[in-house]
Amino acid sequence: MLPTRPATPLIRELGRADYEPTFAAMRAFTDARTPESQDELWIVEHPPVFTLGLGADRAHVLAPHGVPVVQTDRGGEVTYHGPGQVVIYLLMDLRRNKPGGKLYARQFVEKIEQAVIDVLAAYNLAGERVAGAPGIYMAGGPRKGAKIAALGLKVRGNGCTYHGVSLNVAMDLAPFTWINPCGYSGLATVDMRTMGVEAPLEDVQQALAQQLVRQLASVEATEPATNNL
Repeated sequence: MLPTRPATPLIRELGRADYEPTFAAMRAFTDARTPESQDELWIVEHPPVFTLGLGADRAHVLAPHGVPVVQTDRGGEVTYHGPGQVVIYLLMDLRRNKPGGKLYARQFVEKIEQAVIDVLAAYNLAGERVAGAPGIYMAGGPRKGAKIAALGLKVRGNGCTYHGVSLNVAMDLAPFTWINPCGYSGLATVDMRTMGVEAPLEDVQQALAQQLVRQLASVEATEPATNNL
């Protein structure tokens, strides 16, 4: 019988860290984990970097302006990480038994997105999902449809995950105009500061981590897992 998931993931605060060593550490952690390994959430802020998903078209990097471009093994297209953005990586084992069953890939995405929506709501911002486009977008006002959070995951065949979610807090948004974000030409991108919210990055990091923990504490099984998102 598979062990039950530890009640609460371990939260690690990595501070500001370069992308490529963090990416390598995620893979190494996942390679080495056992059925008894505790799930972990890694909170990090990256220096400027563009990352490409497995199916990404490099042509969507329009003008990198010297920003590194890194190929990854997550799902999705091109995105940007930089200072002033919350990034949380979710190193989880989705196949562990829980009351109500396993946590499946689509549910996993929905719970991550709901955590972002709940954090935005706490700052009086309305975020929403858009069908077929993972991430969170502004739900109303003059910035309706602008993307404020991105999501990209790797789900291995054994149900172990890495990569995660990013939420724009107070960034230089110009690099998003140097790419087609998530493969969409002209997709507007915003941050919380643009929406009138001045919040310390550390506060939003902790708020999102705690909302993720709350969302992931409740599991209902409905569908089979997939290998990549």
